[in-house]
Amino acid sequence: MEFIDTHAHIYQPDYAEDLAEIVQNSLENGISRIYMPNVDVDSIAEMNRLTELYPERCFAMMGLHPTSVDAGYKQKLARVEEALNSGNYCAVGEIGIDLYWDKTYQAEQTEVFLQQVQWARQKGLPAVIHTRNSTNETLEALEKCGTDGLTAIFHSFCEDEIQARRILAHENFYLGINGIVTFKNSGLAETLRNLPIERLVLETDSPYLTPTPFRGKRNSPAHIRLIAQKLAEVYGIPLSEVAEITTKNANRIFGQNKRAEH
Repeated sequence: MEFIDTHAHIYQPDYAEDLAEIVQNSLENGISRIYMPNVDVDSIAEMNRLTELYPERCFAMMGLHPTSVDAGYKQKLARVEEALNSGNYCAVGEIGIDLYWDKTYQAEQTEVFLQQVQWARQKGLPAVIHTRNSTNETLEALEKCGTDGLTAIFHSFCEDEIQARRILAHENFYLGINGIVTFKNSGLAETLRNLPIERLVLETDSPYLTPTPFRGKRNSPAHIRLIAQKLAEVYGIPLSEVAEITTKNANRIFGQNKRAEH
């Protein structure tokens, strides 16, 4: 069985001491590829280093995370654009709107998000979208500017069926499902029962959102199997079928071993 982790931050310091072991353990658990979203200008170098260390396993995205948007956002965005234009990236991400902690820069977050969506469309790259307390605002911004020609993953989906169907009304939009689906009180498993697995991809968001029974510990791409097992239970299908469908979905979004040069 082949699995793909469509969202993991294994370039972070959490993995500095055992990165090789993490990558090897992932491979032994059937995870063929790990897609890594960028966060800010300071994460670019280490993320790129991993793609050089593991060119057949680790694939980098380029984007400015909404929580990295502050008074100096124009300079940060310019640096991200420079990297995107000169590097070798498979998606524009992680981008979006985050209103969980602070709404001070909501207008700037929206501006930065839509600019990066435009880059994704221009370059024919998928967008990996972060929404926290902002799904409606994010969709409103997208629908206002138009979504034709855009492929996107709504990372870490944990909303209700109404919002899910609003997302999936867009033909090439997918939901990224991680350890939250294993959390007892999340309600996500019940929501997913009414949604097509053909529009889901697997992700860990490592080192965050570790699935049960390891919740509270550092996450790892190898834990994709626990997420997939939960989806097999939700949909009443074999684990191998979850692997086949979600891997096919990820390949459709990113292309098999696809990197885009610009």
